Amino acid sequence: MRQFVAGFVVALLVVIPAVVLFLRRKASRVKQSKNSHIRQFEELGKLTGGLAHEVKNPLSTIKINLKLTAEELAETDKQGQTTTRALRKIAVIQKETARLEQILDSFLRYIGGTELQLADVDINLLISDMVDFYSPQAHSHSITIRQGLCSEPLICRVDANMLKQVFLNLFINAQQAISDSGELMIRTARQKEYAVIQISDTGSGIAPDKLPHIFDAYYSSRPQGSGLGLPTAKKIVESHNGTIEVDSEQDKGTSFTIKLPIQVDE
Repeated sequence: MRQFVAGFVVALLVVIPAVVLFLRRKASRVKQSKNSHIRQFEELGKLTGGLAHEVKNPLSTIKINLKLTAEELAETDKQGQTTTRALRKIAVIQKETARLEQILDSFLRYIGGTELQLADVDINLLISDMVDFYSPQAHSHSITIRQGLCSEPLICRVDANMLKQVFLNLFINAQQAISDSGELMIRTARQKEYAVIQISDTGSGIAPDKLPHIFDAYYSSRPQGSGLGLPTAKKIVESHNGTIEVDSEQDKGTSFTIKLPIQVDE
């Protein structure tokens, strides 16, 4: 009997800590899952609230201009002047409608779960293609593009179209930061098992208090910014198991650094 009791006590001493450890781990996983869901709902609330606000502004402009157009078209005694004014109002409506479409497109790109179309791509060639595409626009804004590409191929398994969107977003971001004329510098390098892409500009830079928020959805320091360009870029880069970081100095410029895993031959 004593042996049975002793054995039972030993078993309890072994089993109870194991059960406690199991329950603690289970509780930790539940808490992590709960926190994850809370963060998702918070982000969803932020997104939908921001979207409603962004959509409301151009729709309000459309509504006002439609009302003015209707009133002016009713003034048949001044037909010639009325037609001219109406056409101006219609032009404003078209512009705001295009802006609304852009906002919605940005929103859909940000929340979209499009499956990546992966292929082995040389990042140097991808950058060169995007520079060729963007050069006319850079020239029209008095922006000089300087390239310093890695001497060896940087083969990464990526969705080329999505990465082009990232690079174009960063080019346009630099363009908006450069007031009169300036430079856009693009460099690539290999750092261990990563391809490194650095996109820098000589623009106005980002204020220190704004820097931590530039990847937040609907955060934009520019009146015409959708607030989704940089968050979308970050989301795309991270979907490729990469990272994107920013360094900026006000009145001197901004630099974005992207790291993507190099495709290793098996």
